Amino acid sequence: MQVLLVDGFPMVRAALTGLIEQHFAGAQVLGVDSVAAAREALVQAQPRLVLLDLRMDGGFELLQQIHREHLLLPVVVISGSDGTEEALQALGAGAMGYVPERSDLNTLVQALHLVLAGGTYVPPLKPRVDELTPPATANAPTPGDWAELPLTPRQKHVLHLLTQGLSNKLIARELGVSVETVKDHVAAVLKALGVTSRTQAVVAAQKR
Repeated sequence: MQVLLVDGFPMVRAALTGLIEQHFAGAQVLGVDSVAAAREALVQAQPRLVLLDLRMDGGFELLQQIHREHLLLPVVVISGSDGTEEALQALGAGAMGYVPERSDLNTLVQALHLVLAGGTYVPPLKPRVDELTPPATANAPTPGDWAELPLTPRQKHVLHLLTQGLSNKLIARELGVSVETVKDHVAAVLKALGVTSRTQAVVAAQKR
């Protein structure tokens, strides 16, 4: 498995390279320190996974390019920020995972496994200032409660599994149903949450 690691700091590249090679048998990590080198590597190396530091000059544009030109190539953003805005921007631009650098190593390894299996990893996100609301009264329904969603118990279970980053295939295996049935449930979940992608659904569900 070829992994493209795009990060401007040699020590970070060395640490992540060692971690990946230790936890992913047969993994070969190609570390580059510029967006230009990353674009060249995308053509020559044809990696299976990209780890990207968005603080790189042109890093966000590279993420958008990969999503546009290499739709099936998963990108995991490794970021020094745990802010909601940056996470939502990265996920909205096509990242399949967002891992703040404050995360422990086990979290990073689990996130990479999820993404390689076709899932999405979204860390717990802090609410944005414009989303903060006064506390609800004791008799009022909790805003964002999953119970308010027009979903069947099975569809709510699918939503829960989506928040765990599972792919449709893994959800089907977990529930003992066909992948086509899972797709129908996911479509219902997206409609109920008012979103258009699995990643947006995960973010919306975590806010609830």
